[in-house]
Order: sequence, then structure tokens, then C-alpha cells
Amino acid sequence: FLPRHQQLSERVRKRLYYGWDKDCSLDNLSSPVADIAVELLQKVAPSPIRRLQKKYVSHVSREACISPCSMMLALVYIERLRHRNPEYLQQISSSDLFLISMMVASKYLYDEGEEEEVFNDEWAAAGKVEVQTMNTLEMNFLSAIDWSLYTDPRELFEVLSWLEG
Repeated sequence: FLPRHQQLSERVRKRLYYGWDKDCSLDNLSSPVADIAVELLQKVAPSPIRRLQKKYVSHVSREACISPCSMMLALVYIERLRHRNPEYLQQISSSDLFLISMMVASKYLYDEGEEEEVFNDEWAAAGKVEVQTMNTLEMNFLSAIDWSLYTDPRELFEVLSWLEG
């Protein structure tokens, strides 16, 4: 399907500390990537309420099977928000920003609408929030980013290079 998908998978596995085993699953975030997520999101969403903790990142990552590609796409979205709508980032907690940016990125990448569906109630359970809260977070996030979800692959590779550094 993607000619260089295998090379990208190997690069992610080796450089983002998923191990050398090709059978190793890439369906949750490695410990170093979780550390980066915590540090970055606490910086961009500085509210002291519901501050993002590594334990929460690990729990949500495991329960929702967050892929490294979802993380990279979510980071692109967060960077867009930093430039387009910094007020939004002052109003949301880092935990909520992590949860909603990962859900929206996962929906964009994997929700085909038939077999591979992403459900808000499953993400709400993974994030330990009410479904209505999840729905509100999603609508506010999409509004804040002006529904600008498409990302050029070069942006993802920039994020991957940054993560590797």
C-alpha cells in the first residue's frame, strides 16, 4: 500500500525505542515518547488543573492503542494550535489536550467507518472521562483547529525528526 511503510516502521521502532524485534507491537507509546508528550503538553497547556502525568499517558496509550503515527499527527495539530489559536491552549488542561489530540489523530488516520471505527465512548473510558465530556472536548478541539486536519506527510517526517533528536 505504501511503498516505504516498512522502512518507516523500522525507523520508528529503532529510533523511538520500541526495540529491534520486528514482531514488536507499535500500538502504544514507548517510554521515551511518553516522557516527551508529558513535557511538551505541560508546556503548551500550562493549566495546573489535570496536569498530564506519565502514568496517565501510559494508561491511555495502552487502553486506546495509540500508535507512534497518531502521536506524531497529534503533535502537528498541537503545533497548529500554538500558532493559530493559543487562547485555546490556555483554557484546556494538558491531560485533556493529550486525550483529545490523540483521539482526533487516531480518527483521522484509522477510522474507516466500517471495520476500523474509533468510538468516543471507548476513548472516554480509556481517558477516564464521561462520554459527554469527550464529545465536548472533540467539538471544541475541532473548532479551535478550524477543522484543519489534513497534514502533508512532510510535516509528519519533521515531527519524527524532532522526536528522534
